[in-house]
Amino acid sequence: MSTFAQRLFPAALLSGLMAAAPVAAQTLDEKVNAIFASSTGWFVSLIFANFPGTTFPWIVAWLVIAATVFTLYFGFVQFRAFPHSISLVKGDYSDPDDAGEVSHFQALATALSGTVGLGNIAGVAVAVGIGGPGATFWMILAGLMGMASKFTECTLGVKYRNEYADGTVSGGPMYYMTKGFTERNLPGGKFLAIMFSIFCILGSLGGGNMFQANQAHAQITNVLGDYPGWITGIIFAAIVFAVIIGGLKSIASVTEKIVPLMGVIYVGTALVILLMNFQHIGAAFGQIFEGAFTGLGVAGGMVGALIQGFKRAAFSNEAGVGSAAIAHSAVRTKEPITEGYVSLLEPFIDTVVICTMTALVIIITGQLMTDPETGLLVLNEAGTIQTLGGNSGVELTSAAFSSAFSWFRYVLAIAVILFAFSTMISWSYYGLKAWTFLFGEGRTKEITYKIMFCIFIVIGAAANLGPVIDFSDAAIFAMAVVNVFALYFLMPLVKDEMHSYVARLRSGEIRKFV
Repeated sequence: MSTFAQRLFPAALLSGLMAAAPVAAQTLDEKVNAIFASSTGWFVSLIFANFPGTTFPWIVAWLVIAATVFTLYFGFVQFRAFPHSISLVKGDYSDPDDAGEVSHFQALATALSGTVGLGNIAGVAVAVGIGGPGATFWMILAGLMGMASKFTECTLGVKYRNEYADGTVSGGPMYYMTKGFTERNLPGGKFLAIMFSIFCILGSLGGGNMFQANQAHAQITNVLGDYPGWITGIIFAAIVFAVIIGGLKSIASVTEKIVPLMGVIYVGTALVILLMNFQHIGAAFGQIFEGAFTGLGVAGGMVGALIQGFKRAAFSNEAGVGSAAIAHSAVRTKEPITEGYVSLLEPFIDTVVICTMTALVIIITGQLMTDPETGLLVLNEAGTIQTLGGNSGVELTSAAFSSAFSWFRYVLAIAVILFAFSTMISWSYYGLKAWTFLFGEGRTKEITYKIMFCIFIVIGAAANLGPVIDFSDAAIFAMAVVNVFALYFLMPLVKDEMHSYVARLRSGEIRKFV
């Protein structure tokens, strides 16, 4: 307490206020939770509802079916174009004079920073803890198919973006819904764009903001001990505001450094553990493949493993949600299809690489309990897999890594903080572009949104707003309902772009830029 504060307020009054603050905050939390739960619970239940008689959420099926359709429609483009995607990210075909704000690599890093996060750490542990090792196989498959969804939406994002005189651009689903539907003489594009923008703003303030700040504070207190969340919130808000005030170029310059750093810290540690247990890697993959088609005694068997794998992939890489198309739209290029190729790398890195590494470490370090006589996984009373120490979620991942390195909880805390920070700055951009689509471009309107976004960081770190976060998550996946619906009508335009580009590439008209 400062001397100034002691002079201004009597000590007894200050201590009384400090004692009452947690109670008041708790009461406020409870009131907000009650209001949100009663007024928005129907929306959350609708978005995450299961098919009758199953535990399979219809929204997951919506995304997986779309990914399958796009994979077949574009002739398995994610595999055929993979080498060219790498060349584009390296900058082999980049012309610095093209319109746009960021490079292919920066656009990819910005989009990745919005998806690589707690889903890769806690979400995978939940999937494996419920669906067993076999969930990993279905997670990988869904991630591979999701690459085609990203390819489709990000190509359209660049094709129909707005380019302004000052060099900035605005793009994303709301622009290809309006322009693309008009080009194809289809009705309803404007309505879809407005709905998408509303859901995007809500998602950016909750799941892309408050939830991240809340989880970052939880990890920090695990290491440093308990302290008020508003302190973490203010620190995060100040740093985030300093980054996002400079626009996408500032955001991209940060994410292109943070994303590789996150990858090195997390994947690097996982690789060391896998190398230390090299002799068990073959058996781990055996469990993954066997569990994918038999369930290995998991509740629900093969179907249970499939549901958990598909669910985690869909929630992790956001393929089909449309958020990444906003970031990729700002790339420097005159060929929309090139960013479609670059974006398909995103689910591969997020789900196929990082999520698989997490699952392998959990399996190889023996966190899942098995019956020594039958070799089947042991289930607890809740119907989930019994783990060493009874851990689940982020605690299970932490325990798996800490079994090799006792100090890993500190590394995990750093990773979660970086994940949370990068997710927030990326989602601030997504929400901003939805905001300016609804209310118009302009410095004042942008600053208004950015200040509001940072205020919600403090709220998220200090409060326990469960139903608010649930509603925000539902809003993010409501984006997918609107976006995928539009993609089905616009995918012929993407195929035309692809055929034109491939023909010019083969003829030599498109060459590497030297």
